[in-house]
Amino acid sequence: MLTMRLLSTTACKALLTVIALAIMPRDGLAAEIVRVVVWDEQQPAQKEAYDNFLGDCIADHLKKVPGLEVRSVNINDGEQGLSPAIVDFAEVLVWWGHVRQAEIKPETGRDIVARVKAGRLTLVAVHSAHWAMPFMEAMNERAREDVRRSFADVPANMLSIEEVPVMGRKAPLREARLTPASDVQKFPDGRVQVRLQMPNCCFPAYRNDGRPSQVRVLMPGHPLMAGLPEAFTLPRTEMYDEPFHVPAPDLVLMEERWESGEWFRSVMVWQVGEGRVIYIRPGHETYPIYKDRNMLRLVENAARWHGESVVPATPQ
Repeated sequence: MLTMRLLSTTACKALLTVIALAIMPRDGLAAEIVRVVVWDEQQPAQKEAYDNFLGDCIADHLKKVPGLEVRSVNINDGEQGLSPAIVDFAEVLVWWGHVRQAEIKPETGRDIVARVKAGRLTLVAVHSAHWAMPFMEAMNERAREDVRRSFADVPANMLSIEEVPVMGRKAPLREARLTPASDVQKFPDGRVQVRLQMPNCCFPAYRNDGRPSQVRVLMPGHPLMAGLPEAFTLPRTEMYDEPFHVPAPDLVLMEERWESGEWFRSVMVWQVGEGRVIYIRPGHETYPIYKDRNMLRLVENAARWHGESVVPATPQ
């Protein structure tokens, strides 16, 4: 009888193991339901590449992924698609914006970043969203964090930081000083004054000629790169050229190169507070980049990565 009970227990454990393996998400990513909002400016030019807009194309793919609950919104929806109910719903916010970036209220960007800092939200900025209000505010906040971390041994009452904001949205000159940048003055009494030039969040050159880019995965074992080949080609892209004026990222997971010699860090990750910000460069509105299975898998991975441990603040 005892032997039969032991066998029964063993069999039960084996059965439970089989069930656990069957329901385990691929690549070991989190199994909990993740709530995703895809926000899209919905430029008319997207109709050149998408039947139902770029954001809807991404959302339609994500809706098929087990473990994700997805909503697609756009700038023309009520409250610009960013009502309190929508923002409260989101655990992952995928953002595509371009020519209407400045229409988003700064307080909306700050609210989104506050949720990132609290670990409640992952922000995924796609392509031209490098100038999106929430991405710029997230980079500002990371620049502040980096300065405070650099002077962690200075008492708060002895450290003063003067912020110099970026005026408007304008690409930097090739020879411009890389931002964010700090000028530091130290005094005999231990006081430290920092003049912090905030990040421009842009780059000196771009070219929209539809030439292909060669994509290389730099960290194949990372969850964000799961299921991707170590190298692939995007047949038609807009070119962005380094240097990208942002705080040093914690992780650079993918890079792109063009035959004419340009190069870009195309997938970057920053820890901001308790949460994370992901930038994905490819995604021009007139090329069907988000019909490419590798790019869709990348956004899928970014959504499913929410809730995993954040990366340490060790910029690359």
